[in-house]
Amino acid sequence: MSIQTSEIQLNVNDKKVKAYLANGGGAGILLLHAWWGLKPFFKQVCDRLAEQGFTVLAPDLRDGQIANTIDEAKALMEKSDGEFTGATVMTAKDYLRDLVKGNKIGAIGFSMGAAWALIAATYKPEQFGAIVLFYGNEGVEYGKVTAKVMGHYSDNDEWEPNEYVDNTFAEFKKAGVDATLHIYPGVAHWFVESDRPEYDPAAAQLAWERTFEFLKKNL
Repeated sequence: MSIQTSEIQLNVNDKKVKAYLANGGGAGILLLHAWWGLKPFFKQVCDRLAEQGFTVLAPDLRDGQIANTIDEAKALMEKSDGEFTGATVMTAKDYLRDLVKGNKIGAIGFSMGAAWALIAATYKPEQFGAIVLFYGNEGVEYGKVTAKVMGHYSDNDEWEPNEYVDNTFAEFKKAGVDATLHIYPGVAHWFVESDRPEYDPAAAQLAWERTFEFLKKNL
């Protein structure tokens, strides 16, 4: 199918923030990148999702900067303004919901972006129908989440301890949230990112198949 892609500007607290839009004409998905910035890989994911029929918006949470190494990403993280990042996420969410006429949207977050997806899903729970978490987590008021949740994690991730992940999904269960946890043995953090040395093609393909099915069913 033909999709439309464009670079747009969001107005966040009187500052211009860029975002990437891939429009496949259907339900809205807010895509929140990992700490590297809005690198080409995440735009390619937007395109793939749009080809599945979704309308996908990825705000740039790093003001145009892209980290190529872990040290560079740490430096970007240290100088980022959490309050402004949160405002950017919520502004992007509002823009996307306007595009899809106020219908419930989904969110996909990668690592740092997964934390923001959970925060957004607890802040405006009635606006989200589905949340997908890739190897990221955040302590939130789990019982506030009304969206269905799917998580993709390693069985031994040095950046995201399994006890923390298990606790999150146990809390979801306790709160009555429909949450599905998928564990991928032997993979590392960032395992779905094809431009990273941690990339695992087989695990990534399985994770995307599960994600596409999940989103189509719940949005």
